[in-house]
Amino acid sequence: MEVLHPKCAGLDVHRDTVVACARNATDGTIAHEVRTFGATTKELMALAEWLTEHGVTHVAMEATGVYWQPVWHVLDGNFELVLANAMHIKNVPGRKTDVNDATWIADLLAHGLIRGSFVPPAPVQDLRMLTRTRKQLVRERASHVQRVDKILQDANLKLGSVLTDIMGQSGRAILDAIVHGEADPNKLVLLVDKRVKTSRDKIADALHGKVTTNHRFLLKLHLGQADALQAAINEIDREVGERLDPFRVSAQRLTQIPGISDIAAAAIVSELGVDMSRFQTSAHLISWAGLCPRNDESAGKRRSTRLRKGAPWLKTLLVQSAWCATRAKNTYLQGQFLRLRARRGPKKAIMAVAASILTAAYHMLKNGVDYHDLGPDHLRGADKTKSVNRLLRKIENLGFEVTGIRERQAA
Repeated sequence: MEVLHPKCAGLDVHRDTVVACARNATDGTIAHEVRTFGATTKELMALAEWLTEHGVTHVAMEATGVYWQPVWHVLDGNFELVLANAMHIKNVPGRKTDVNDATWIADLLAHGLIRGSFVPPAPVQDLRMLTRTRKQLVRERASHVQRVDKILQDANLKLGSVLTDIMGQSGRAILDAIVHGEADPNKLVLLVDKRVKTSRDKIADALHGKVTTNHRFLLKLHLGQADALQAAINEIDREVGERLDPFRVSAQRLTQIPGISDIAAAAIVSELGVDMSRFQTSAHLISWAGLCPRNDESAGKRRSTRLRKGAPWLKTLLVQSAWCATRAKNTYLQGQFLRLRARRGPKKAIMAVAASILTAAYHMLKNGVDYHDLGPDHLRGADKTKSVNRLLRKIENLGFEVTGIRERQAA
């Protein structure tokens, strides 16, 4: 097999150690030299010097959690780096050691058998860390809100049954009053905003319960945690707004897609960047994101059409945005969802809408163009001829003869 990189190295990265194998192919002979380094910055600098001494030009490593990132930051700019998916470069079972892993990675890299994973530039990585942290904080805050509702149910206060959002203006005012000792439903109902449509009598009935000291203590605790998390989310939003300056035009353009908010646009930019040249086509991007069926065929039979794992952060974001897009009236995405839902069900339909959103984002970022909605009847018009032919075949299969339409089609 042809050797593409005669002087390369493979790294087996762990939390505290990095096992490096330098591979040198000269005059038909192959030499491997293995050395173990620590994971501190000083040790990583020594690793870079050691690789330079051996004339290494290309370095490959596995994407092991977050442990590969400091190694990447130190070596970036000095070598051609390749980040490998661990699932794609598995060694033969029963021969796994740190030295064998590093040697195996080096051999694969030398023959060009490693497909590099997408590693965004540093500004995009910084933005990605912020948007992912924001999503985690939103989840944690939602968990505390759910615990608040659980405490209310234990006290037989049906606040969530009469208010859409128990953490909204009216709900929060009632919760604060309960924490401070107020238990009279007639007084609590006075805190409800006049814009709430539910009748005051119904709200007062829902606020009849038995609130104990323990309930008040837990409510105060979870409300404090939710407030602290909300303050952190607001701070992250301000930081994201500043870090988004180099990509603001692209992010604002993405908000033209139905279902894509400002926050979702910033998250998409943080996951993809704005340089689409790394993806050959929109289909490659959809495959990378895990929004298409996997290839699982044996003996001419498709064994599974489950989705690939892909990029979990991006996939969940696109699916959430797709559900929002289906509620936008008179749009192509809503028409696509309704058309597919009738035949394939809501789950497959929503994944198709998510793939369409990602396809539009790909072309908008690549070509710098605005979003153009095709309209809800686009697919219906494109399939008119197919629908006519399908119905004609069905009529003919029932034993009838169709002449007039067939003659017009032939003409």
